[in-house]
Amino acid sequence: MRTSLTILLTFLLTYGCAVGPDYQRPGYPTPSSFRGEGPGIPAQPAEASFGDLQWFEVFKDEKLQELIRIAIQENYDVQIAAQRVLAAREQVTIQRSFLFPSVNAGGQLESIRTSERGFTPNAPRVERTAGFIFGDLSWELDFFGRIRRATEAAQAEFFASEENRKFVIQTLVTDLARAYIELRALDEQLEISNRTLKVRENSLKLQKARFDYGWDSLSPVLMTENLVYGARAVIPNLKRAIEQQENRISVLLGRNPAPIIRGKSLLEQNLTVTVPPGLTSALLERRPDIRFAEQNLVAANARVGEAKALLFPNIQITGTSGWESAALKRLFTGPASFWDIVSPVIIQPVFQGGRLRAGVRAAEAQKQEALLTYKKSIQQAFQEVSDALVGVRMFKEVALESEKQVKALSQQTNLAYERFYGGVTTYLEVLDSDRQLFESELRLTQARADELLAVIALYRALGGGWQTEENPGALQSQNISK
Repeated sequence: MRTSLTILLTFLLTYGCAVGPDYQRPGYPTPSSFRGEGPGIPAQPAEASFGDLQWFEVFKDEKLQELIRIAIQENYDVQIAAQRVLAAREQVTIQRSFLFPSVNAGGQLESIRTSERGFTPNAPRVERTAGFIFGDLSWELDFFGRIRRATEAAQAEFFASEENRKFVIQTLVTDLARAYIELRALDEQLEISNRTLKVRENSLKLQKARFDYGWDSLSPVLMTENLVYGARAVIPNLKRAIEQQENRISVLLGRNPAPIIRGKSLLEQNLTVTVPPGLTSALLERRPDIRFAEQNLVAANARVGEAKALLFPNIQITGTSGWESAALKRLFTGPASFWDIVSPVIIQPVFQGGRLRAGVRAAEAQKQEALLTYKKSIQQAFQEVSDALVGVRMFKEVALESEKQVKALSQQTNLAYERFYGGVTTYLEVLDSDRQLFESELRLTQARADELLAVIALYRALGGGWQTEENPGALQSQNISK
């Protein structure tokens, strides 16, 4: 028996094969450069990329960095993703365990005493205590690679879960940065509104004094009141938006709604593209969502081999061995031992109503679906990078022109007041200039925020955001073969 098993194992290790296709990364036509590069974007050298920077190298606001660290540790989506990684890793161990023999042990103790008044007349009483200890072995020989393909698929799903965890971190970091910039933009707009309201209230006092002294009609007073009411109406809406934005950030932090600490003002935020986009081919290796899609493709490819292996014979070895004795003191003696080893049993599927071949076709269709999803994710990545590059350039131009407009309107408003108090023009000119200045200042704040948000969008599109100084929130590397 030992000789037969040795020959069988040697044959298995030497000639055993895993049916089904081995994975090869599919080709995809990557462009030579990203569309959208231009003025304001650094020239593209070899390997270096803006997406390779760690998030604390991009976001220099210390308070924002503190918020990001809290979020990575406490955000529920990150914790859920980490638990999925743990579960997927254990699934690899479970699937790999089928490559090895399954050994179980058991025992039974039985005490018997028969009745002297039973159904059998004059039957003598019998008393005995019997023992039974055994171990059994069951082993499926993976000659055609079904278990190995299933293990390969489980490993790919584990790697996919890890890439998904990185994608969750990337999304969290960039979403939190966006929310923080939007909050600082709202703060800036509130400050502008309060300052404008104070100026208009002072102007209203002056117009009322001029009316009281008979220097002017009631019309400028009413016009100025309209300006004051308009500024006041903006403030409550901004306060509402600020509080709701704080609530949104609190949830990203994994906490209940509460006030949010602030750091640098919107104007002090220094977000610039200091490193070029990098090589287009490197994008496939950097973005977690693309790597996630590829690992799903690897798993689907292995599932095809697993399904095909079911068409081939199933080879198993089973055996039982132990001791059995009616007298416990003789349980472990030689005569009480027994064993029963069944030579390899080969079961070849003959007729399954088309179930097995349908399983192969279904696995191949799922592989094609995973392939198309992978290619679609690459296509979407290039679109996001191109859109972000265009956004960085164009929003910068919008901010520059908006800044020029605010300066011009500020001079126009000052001149309008001088002309009005000098009796050269009507108060309508002052009213129109003041209104345009207020609106342009709010637009300039939004334009500056959009410029910063475009940089964050580019950083995310290039695959940045999941890299951290100590990779907080990451699982400690462990050997999944254990």
